[in-house]
Amino acid sequence: MNESKKKEQSQEVNRYQKWIDMARAVDQWRIFPRIFITTYIYLLYAVVMWYMELSNPTIEQSGLVSIVVGAGAAWFGLYTGSSKK
Repeated sequence: MNESKKKEQSQEVNRYQKWIDMARAVDQWRIFPRIFITTYIYLLYAVVMWYMELSNPTIEQSGLVSIVVGAGAAWFGLYTGSSKK
């Protein structure tokens, strides 16, 4: 009797299977890392264009640009290092 019950349970459809499949697809497509890197590229472009339009940039403004540009190395490292092996 236990054997037939186990077979019935194993043949039941997992009601969360669609969610599991969607989570795998999102993970494989790497949607969030691509959104983050795209946002960073836009931010970098906006900051660099703003900085180049300044007539007399201050040390603080130069520091902001340096931080944004330097963060690109970290973003790129995280993006390339987050792939599945």
